[in-house]
Amino acid sequence: MDLAPLISSFIIITITEFGDKTQLAAITLSTRYKPAYVFLSALLAVYLVDGVSILIGTALATFIPISLVSLGSGIVFIILGIFTLLSKDKDVVKYRKLSLITPFSLIALMELGDKTQFSIIALAAKYSSPTLIFVGVIFAYFILMGISVALGSNLIKFIPMKYIRICASIVFILFGIIFILQAVSGIMFP
Repeated sequence: MDLAPLISSFIIITITEFGDKTQLAAITLSTRYKPAYVFLSALLAVYLVDGVSILIGTALATFIPISLVSLGSGIVFIILGIFTLLSKDKDVVKYRKLSLITPFSLIALMELGDKTQFSIIALAAKYSSPTLIFVGVIFAYFILMGISVALGSNLIKFIPMKYIRICASIVFILFGIIFILQAVSGIMFP
C-alpha cells in the first residue's frame, strides 16, 4: 500500500495549519470557552469542510490527466507558498457566546477558501486516494486542535508567527516544485 497520500496530507496540513488563522481561532476560543467544546466543534468543522474538499479534488482527477493535475497542483502550492510568505499576521477576535455551534461555525468559515482547503483539493486530485488523504488530515487536525486547546494563547509567546509563516511558505513552495517536476519529467517522487 502506497502511504504517500496519507503522509503528504499529514505533513502539509500539520505544517501549514500550524499557526494559521484556524489554529489561532481555536487557541483564542479555548482561552475563553470549555476546551472540550472547542476541540470537538473545531474537529467537526475541519472534517466537514476538508472532507468536501477531498471529494472535489478526487472528482477533478477522474476528468483531468494526472500530468496536468500535478502541474496545476504544483502551481497552486507555489502560489500559496508565496501568498503565505507575503501575508501579514492577523489577530483573532474573541467571541462571547458559549456553545458547540459558535466554535463550529467560526472554524468552518475560516477553513472555507483557506490555503489548506485548496491544498487538500490539490492533494486529492493528485493522488486520487481520498481515504488516505482524509486519514492524514484527521490525524493532523487532531494533533493541531489538541495542541491549540491545551496550550491556549501561550503558544504564540514561544514561537513568533513570522517564523511559523515562513516555514509553512517553504513547505508549500517545495511541494509545488516537486509536483511540477513530476508533471514535467513523468517521474513520481514519494
